[in-house]
Order: sequence, then structure tokens, then C-alpha cells
Amino acid sequence: MASPQRHVTSVDPVWDQIKSDAQKAVAKEPLIGGFVHATILHHLSIEKALSYRIAAKLSSNEMSMMVVREVVEQAYAEDPDLVEAARADLVAIYERDPACHRLLQPILYFKGYQAVQAYRIGHHLWKNQQQDLAYFFQMRISEIFGVDIHPNARIGKGIMIDHAHSIVIGETAVVGNNVSMLHSVTLGGTGKEEEDRHPKIGDGVLIGAGAKVLGNIRIGHCSRIAAGSVVLEEVPPCKTVAGIPARIVGEAGCDQPAISMNHMLGPWED
Repeated sequence: MASPQRHVTSVDPVWDQIKSDAQKAVAKEPLIGGFVHATILHHLSIEKALSYRIAAKLSSNEMSMMVVREVVEQAYAEDPDLVEAARADLVAIYERDPACHRLLQPILYFKGYQAVQAYRIGHHLWKNQQQDLAYFFQMRISEIFGVDIHPNARIGKGIMIDHAHSIVIGETAVVGNNVSMLHSVTLGGTGKEEEDRHPKIGDGVLIGAGAKVLGNIRIGHCSRIAAGSVVLEEVPPCKTVAGIPARIVGEAGCDQPAISMNHMLGPWED
């Protein structure tokens, strides 16, 4: 006689914590109950919640929320790495942003997180030869969030874009894992070159507000780019650069500048 089948309940502490945060938020502020239930509590998983949130933000008269949501859900079904990256980004923001006190916040309120997750769907579409649909996602992300990331750009996991006003990341840019950047950052070209023309940002890099990194140059891992700098030349690993044009002013100051989020120049720097 066959033994009865056991029903295994999956354990998802991140999603469980998000739902707990949502329940507490509704109890404390009932006026947001409908919003929180629709965005979080009505869903069975983080990917379902994200597909709803992305569709709610990007839909328009040109493409309905139902259609956008179907596109997002199909992308998540085809590529589990998208969900893994969404989780890594969420944890990165929670750990690095002093304004983030709950895992719930980025999904509901932080446009940097929302824009990056929508970009990831666009990148998936681009890789699957659905370029026009990817361009539609890029257009809507730019219109809604003020973040313009080309869908062919390659961005790693554990990304935090704080405030996320006026972010521009070009077509051939590459951003490594565990990178943090603030508002008004540009990873752009230097003219009308074609082919590979945008920066390559290493793992663990911290990019300050208003910094511009231009051209097909490499920014070494765990380096820091000071706020307002214009970087036109390669930056070695574990260095701090500042100025216009940027120059090396010292060491990075710590092993993981993107995690410490320390933008202050130390006494060893000019």
C-alpha cells in the first residue's frame, strides 16, 4: 500500500516578513488598507505582488494593466533569476538605506526599487528578441519614475538606487553586483560612437549623487565616486575619485563602500 503523500509547505521568510509588515501597516493606518491589500496581502508570493505593482505603475491607455501584468508574470515564470534579483535588491535597500525600516517599503513606495524591477523585465524581453516591447517598458519607466535605463544594459543583483531622480544608464553599460548609487547619476557615452560605448561598473562600487561616468571605461570593484564627479578615465579597484574631471584622491576607505554608504572624504583625501 502506497504511503500517503505529504504536503510540503514552502518556507519564505522574506515574503512572510513583507506580509507581516503589511498587516501591521493596515492595523496602524486603516486608510491605506485597500492599497496594501491589493498590492501585498491579496497575493501568494513576492513575484505575484511585484507583477501587480509593476503593472499598476506602468499601465496606461496604451497598454492595459492586465496585459502588462501578463508580460511580467510570464517573464518571472521563464526566468527565476529575476525573482532572485528582486529579493537581493530588496535586502540591499533594507540593509543600506537608513530611511528603510521595513521590507514592505521598497515594494510600496521606493521608486528606485520599482524602476529597477521593471527594467529587469524589459531586459528579459530584450534578450528574448522582444525589442519593441522592451522599448515600451523603457519608455514607461522613464515617464513614471524619471529613470532611463536602456533594456540592453546589464545590471547585477543587490542594487540600491537611492532617491532615483534622473538616473540614466546607457545601452552597453554594465553594472556589477552590490552596487549603490544616488540620484542624478549618468552612466553614458561621450559622443555618437556605436558598439560598446558605456561604462563598466565593478562589484561593490558606490556612486555619489550627480556623478557622471562617461565612455567605455572600467570602474574597479569596491571603488567610490564622489558626488558631482565627472569620470572620464578608468578607476582602479578600491580607490576614491573626485572632481571634474575626476582624479584619484585616496583609497576607498573600507572593504565594501557600497554597503557602508559612506560618502565622506577622509583626512587622507584632498
